[in-house]
Amino acid sequence: MTTMMATRAEALFASWVQGSQMPTVEQIRTAVAETLSRLGASGCAARMAEEYGEHPTEAARRMIWVLAAMRAAFADTD
Repeated sequence: MTTMMATRAEALFASWVQGSQMPTVEQIRTAVAETLSRLGASGCAARMAEEYGEHPTEAARRMIWVLAAMRAAFADTD
């Protein structure tokens, strides 16, 4: 995984988008861009770390979804 893809994954993790919403590729890309704009890369990483600290089991489940969503949404850019 490239650094850019890892940053995008952290942004999706920190976003409001939920896997249960069955988001489209466009919704995922929009959520990543908006979250990066709002929190910045370090803010996204901090939000993700906070979730892992407070809710490690749920955070791990979310990251599994995030990584699958990233492969689908950004397959053409990596």
